[in-house]
Amino acid sequence: MKAESWIFIITTIFFVLVTPAYWFITGDWTGTSALTMTTLLTLMVALYLGFHAARMDPRPEDRKDGEIADGAGELGFFPPYSWWPLWTALTLAVCVYGIAMGAWWLFIIGGAAGAITLCGFVFEYYRGEHAH
Repeated sequence: MKAESWIFIITTIFFVLVTPAYWFITGDWTGTSALTMTTLLTLMVALYLGFHAARMDPRPEDRKDGEIADGAGELGFFPPYSWWPLWTALTLAVCVYGIAMGAWWLFIIGGAAGAITLCGFVFEYYRGEHAH
């Protein structure tokens, strides 16, 4: 993870340099605020990755003497296809549309459907074809 933390450190340095330059060139508060928040976000990720890289054993890609074969083996669980994110996003869209149009009844229907789809999304690997 040292390589990943260095990528975010370099990105943070870039945003630290760009943010004041953007402010002096444009004087725009909105863009400057967005760039400041982006700088803080990349700094947070860089610190997180840096702290974890210091505490864990180096991965094969982090070692100078690492071989390709060192990374062989099981990498983890990767979920197959799922329809639940689609239905969860659609119920969120119904909720937002209900708020935008001032139809609170539509927001309530979307919220109830959203609770059902969110439960389905969270518990999809506990039953059915992909249960484990």
